[in-house]
Amino acid sequence: MRVVLAGGGTAGHIEPALALADALRQLDPTIGITCLGTERGLETRLVPARGYELQLVPAVPLPRSLTPQLLTVPGRLAGAINTAAAIMDRVQADVLVGFGGYVATPAYLAARRRGVPIVVHEANPRPGLANRLGARLTEHVFTGHPDTPLNRAEHVGIPLRRDIANLDRLSMGDKARSWFGLEADLPTLLVTGGSQGARSLNQAALAAGPALRRSGVQVLHVIGPKNTLEVEPPPGDPQYVVLQYVDRMDLAYAAADFALCRSGAMTCAELTAVGLPAAYVPLPHGNGEQRLNAAPIVQAGGGIMIDDAELSAEWIVHNVLPILSDPERVVAMSEAASRMGRKDADVTLARRVLQIAAQGRG
Repeated sequence: MRVVLAGGGTAGHIEPALALADALRQLDPTIGITCLGTERGLETRLVPARGYELQLVPAVPLPRSLTPQLLTVPGRLAGAINTAAAIMDRVQADVLVGFGGYVATPAYLAARRRGVPIVVHEANPRPGLANRLGARLTEHVFTGHPDTPLNRAEHVGIPLRRDIANLDRLSMGDKARSWFGLEADLPTLLVTGGSQGARSLNQAALAAGPALRRSGVQVLHVIGPKNTLEVEPPPGDPQYVVLQYVDRMDLAYAAADFALCRSGAMTCAELTAVGLPAAYVPLPHGNGEQRLNAAPIVQAGGGIMIDDAELSAEWIVHNVLPILSDPERVVAMSEAASRMGRKDADVTLARRVLQIAAQGRG
């Protein structure tokens, strides 16, 4: 059996696709898996690193308004569809699974042209253009959020890497803190803006660093691969560890008692799966989906939320520090976050994909 996965651009599209690929291989080691992506996305690094074949399709971003660029879309889209169709022909695809992003639109249309069964997974509460199109072409639609407005959709959660879904934070805590050069017995704050980092989080956390350290809190701060610091935290204890990127996010989660982070769909899914409470700072741009991602977790007691414009060092000191200084509150919030988590979406979706593929083309 041969499966083609289409999802690219950001880690929010790529990581669920790769988690599904891992689950498919676990269920059927003989399965053939090909990932579609574009040359401008993180998939060019993430997919080969996980050992999967990556085939590139020209990116065709759709203008949001009437501009001269709109006139070039049909021709470029036709070329991308032809490229995707040729790849499906070459690998003899039995099913296409799309996760959104630039590559998904030509992939859906190519699969429709070739009669390849289409599966759509939408991680966000507000679906993007590509997945809204894909959902019109198939009855096999799955979502990561229970309230995503797509017809006939089945809520399964977001496929996660097994090293995160299976993470036991309590048993791994000491090892994880040692891995990052942190003390074993101090409250630990994880700061992360996602795969690209977040400037506002970086600035606020660094400014709050001295107050956090004076209160006995150590910090693991992932600033993002494209970001630099104007001022490095001074050395000393408690530690303030700054890294540009972390490949072992399972260890970062295990090392932490609390997180300060964005609220992308993947971040929310991972934090609830491992039971890590957080202060969520939704991305202030886009269609507001990040606030919708975090809202149910906050309502359940597994986190707090602050607008990006209101985030400051003073807010961190007055709102995050008291939580980290109260172990019983941390435990209660961890349990609340864990109750919101889904750990089995990868296997659930993999089984459904295999069933759909086995039914044959049509």
